[in-house]
Amino acid sequence: MQDQHDNDPWAEIRPYHDDEVPEVLERLARDPELLDALTRFRLPRLARWMPRLSRAIASAAVRREVRGVTTVRGFQDRIASYMQRMIRNSTTDFRVDGLERLEPDTAYLFIGNHRDISLDPAFVNYALYLADRNTVRIAIGDNLLQKPYVTDLMRLNKSFIVPRSARGKRAMLAAYQKLSAYIRHSITGDNHSIWMAQREGRAKDGIDGTDPAIVKMLSMARRSEDRDAGIGEAIAELRVVPVSISYEYDPCDVQKARELHAVHTSGGYDKSEFEDIRSIVAGITGQKGRVHLRFGTPLSADFDSPEAVAAEIDRQVLGGYHLFPSHYLALEALGDAPELLDLSEVTDADRARFQARLAEVPAELRDWWLAQYANPVRHVHGRI
Repeated sequence: MQDQHDNDPWAEIRPYHDDEVPEVLERLARDPELLDALTRFRLPRLARWMPRLSRAIASAAVRREVRGVTTVRGFQDRIASYMQRMIRNSTTDFRVDGLERLEPDTAYLFIGNHRDISLDPAFVNYALYLADRNTVRIAIGDNLLQKPYVTDLMRLNKSFIVPRSARGKRAMLAAYQKLSAYIRHSITGDNHSIWMAQREGRAKDGIDGTDPAIVKMLSMARRSEDRDAGIGEAIAELRVVPVSISYEYDPCDVQKARELHAVHTSGGYDKSEFEDIRSIVAGITGQKGRVHLRFGTPLSADFDSPEAVAAEIDRQVLGGYHLFPSHYLALEALGDAPELLDLSEVTDADRARFQARLAEVPAELRDWWLAQYANPVRHVHGRI
C-alpha cells in the first residue's frame, strides 16, 4: 500500500482513499483544536471551567459518531442523515431538475454558480444521493483549510485542494498543472464526477459569472499532452455540465452586505480569523426558504476560446436560475427597474417574510442587501 502512495502524484491534493479513513478518524478524535471547537460550541461553560474533561467528552462523542465507519461512503452516509435534518429544518422546499437528462453512470464536471462555501456542493451531492448516484469530488480552495482538522474533514468528504496560496508564477503554474491533471484523471480515468465553482470566491453581489482562467486551467492537462488539441476538444472530454443553484434567502446575506459596504466605503475588507468557518456554519444552519437546483446539458467541442466556454456556462447558469419572490421584492424596494417586476406569484406571506428579514438589516447595509437579491432579476433580463 505504501508503494502505491509513494507513486501517487496527487497524494497532497486528492480526497482520502478508503484505506486512509480509519487513521484519519482516529487523528480527528484526538485533535485538540477540533475538540476545543466542539466543546466551545456544545459545552461552553464546561469548556471554560474544565477544559480537559470537556475535551474527553468531545473525543468520546466523535468516536461514538464514527464507530463502524471504515470507508468514505460510510462517512458520507453518516453526513447524509445530518443533511436531511438540515434541509428539513432550514429550507421550506428543495427542487431539482435536469438530472434525469444525464447518464447515471457517467462522470461529469459540474461547474456551478457560487453562493455558499459548503452548501452549493452539498445540495448537488444530496440531489445525486437521492437519485442513487455517486456523489462528487469537491474543489475547495486551500485558503479555507487553515486548520489540519478542517483539511481532514473536507478530504474525508471527497474534497480536493485547489492551490491559492502558492507563491510565485512558476509555483502557481505547476500547482495548476497538477490540479488540471487530477481533474482530468478523475473524469476520464476514475469515471468520478467533480463539482467546482465557476470562479474563485462567492458571488456576494448576486451577479454570477464564469472566470475564463478556470476554463484555461481545465484544458491544461489535455493540451500539454496533445499540443494540437483545441480548447473545445479539451473541454468536451471533461463533460462539463453547468449547474444553477438558487436560494430564496441567503443565510450569509448580511455578512456579504457588510463586506461589500466596507469595500465601497473604505476600499477594503479584512476578514477576521475563522470568518470562513463561521460562514460555513451560518450557511448550514440559517434559514434558506426555497432552494432550486438545475443541472444543464454537457458542453460540446464547438468552442475556440476560454471566453466562449465561459459564456456558454454563463448562459446555462443564468437560464437555469430560479427567481423567487425575494428577488422581485428586493427589486421593488430599490424602485429603479419597475418594468422588470413580476409580482404575480408573490403572496402576502412572502411579503411579510421579506419585510421581517429586511427589518433586521442595519440601515447602512440595506441597499447592499437588497442588491444581492435584485441583481439576479436584472442579470436574467440582460441589464447587467
